[in-house]
Amino acid sequence: MQEFDVIVVGAGPAGLNAALVLGGARRRVLLLDGGPPRNARAAAAHNVLTRDGTPPVQLKTLGLEDLTPYPVTVLPGVAREARALPDGFAVRHDGGWVHARRLLLATGVRDVLPNVPGLRERWGLTVHHCPYCDGWENREAALAVLGSGQEGHHLALSVRAWSKNVTLLTDGPDELTDEQRRDLARVGVSISTAPILRVEGTDTVTVKFRRGERLTLHAIFLNPTQQQNSTLPAALGCEMNEKNRVVVNEHGMTSVHGVWAAGDMTGAPQYVMSAAASGMTAAVSLNTTLIHENVRKLGAAFHKSPGEEGGEPPSGGEAS
Repeated sequence: MQEFDVIVVGAGPAGLNAALVLGGARRRVLLLDGGPPRNARAAAAHNVLTRDGTPPVQLKTLGLEDLTPYPVTVLPGVAREARALPDGFAVRHDGGWVHARRLLLATGVRDVLPNVPGLRERWGLTVHHCPYCDGWENREAALAVLGSGQEGHHLALSVRAWSKNVTLLTDGPDELTDEQRRDLARVGVSISTAPILRVEGTDTVTVKFRRGERLTLHAIFLNPTQQQNSTLPAALGCEMNEKNRVVVNEHGMTSVHGVWAAGDMTGAPQYVMSAAASGMTAAVSLNTTLIHENVRKLGAAFHKSPGEEGGEPPSGGEAS
């Protein structure tokens, strides 16, 4: 098996930044690139310092180019299997098995949209989940929020900051409290409880209701439920919370020794910059453990008796 210091699984903002930090720390890194980023269909990534408005696929291309000077090997394909070993981890990808001392997961999540025909086809185009990412292009446009209860209330108030023309579509009972309805009325958000038949359209989106009414909009915002994009965290025994997010501490460490996780899969704020920052945090923490592990190994070698193999103190040389 090929040997690495770290295997980073996933090449979104979290995985790319983690690989960049670890490569810059002179670690031998394998980055497994599982394919297009979660936001690949979006026209632009916003709130990315010096790269605001860059298409997500182009942003990923630039991130991969940044890795070129460093000892980072990038391979296409997903991690199929991972096994904990006494000296690290074995990971199977499409090209076979590889071994590393540490494992950093950045495999992201998969969005599960409400069961409304037409939403999936328009996801990332005229159907969005984040006003901070897609609100600017839809400022002062005719917008709707699809949702109910606390989540619908919160998202509708948020989207209202970008446009005065917002409708909350609850597709049935609104599940709002009286106070939440008053909140929405105060800022001019109308509420429609009419059941939805489907959505359609190209440059705009038309909501067709079951009773025959239509509502034409520029965009719809919603909060999708999410699932882990990879089975590796569960297979390795990582602790998960009630929302099926990987539980990590403030350094990105999971409950499994030697495994870190970063990005959307941990439930961190799901923005490009937040994911990249969590990748750096996890990478620095991971690298620190390697530094201390190397020191302990040098100490053990130094204290062996002269007759034992490795009894002489190791000579100086390049960092490993």
